[in-house]
Amino acid sequence: MISLFTALSVKKALEDVLLHAFTKKHGVDVDVTYDPTTILVEKIGEGAEPDVVIAVSSAFTGLAAAGAITPGSRVVLAKSGIGIATAPELDSPDISTVDALRTALTSARSVAYSRSGASGIYFADLVRELGIADEVHSRATIVEKGFTALAVTDGRADLAVQQLSELKFVPQAKIIGPLPDGAQHYSEMSAALGRSAPPEAADLLRFLSGPEAKAAYRDAGLVTD
Repeated sequence: MISLFTALSVKKALEDVLLHAFTKKHGVDVDVTYDPTTILVEKIGEGAEPDVVIAVSSAFTGLAAAGAITPGSRVVLAKSGIGIATAPELDSPDISTVDALRTALTSARSVAYSRSGASGIYFADLVRELGIADEVHSRATIVEKGFTALAVTDGRADLAVQQLSELKFVPQAKIIGPLPDGAQHYSEMSAALGRSAPPEAADLLRFLSGPEAKAAYRDAGLVTD
């Protein structure tokens, strides 16, 4: 059994294709923990020792400094852009320009975003730059962790903001599209071996960065080179 700590942005690719394909090929099961990168880093700081970690690339500097990963093992997997979703019965607002996005966000009854996820941290900065932070936050639906699109399917919010690959994990939601140029932000995702990883963990790392994995990432809404 290999333990994998992973950010939510690759969950769809892992569960739709990659975990089953890896186990079928190598005969090794994978025990997966899904959380935002900030929470994964907290758990590792508290003593957790996963065999493989998938997280936002910027987190690996601190993990390496703490001796939590095997030196030189980090590989880049994909990039994830941010999008907006709504409920299928609602009209999709125009978000094709920054001005249109500003109007859509301020016109919504409530906007759902994640407090701890990379997309939510960026979104909080974005609405501040757009000059609409107070208006959006005053009626926002804050999702501590997990998939923000659930908040539009259950009626708590009109719009959900998250990485596109995470929005796709809730098929009942309707994806309006990516954030427009001038507002978009891509999070690079990487993987690395934990400091005490067994040999079979290296097989998983190679598999997660191979051609089959890259195709699965693209199908899940991620961007690969």
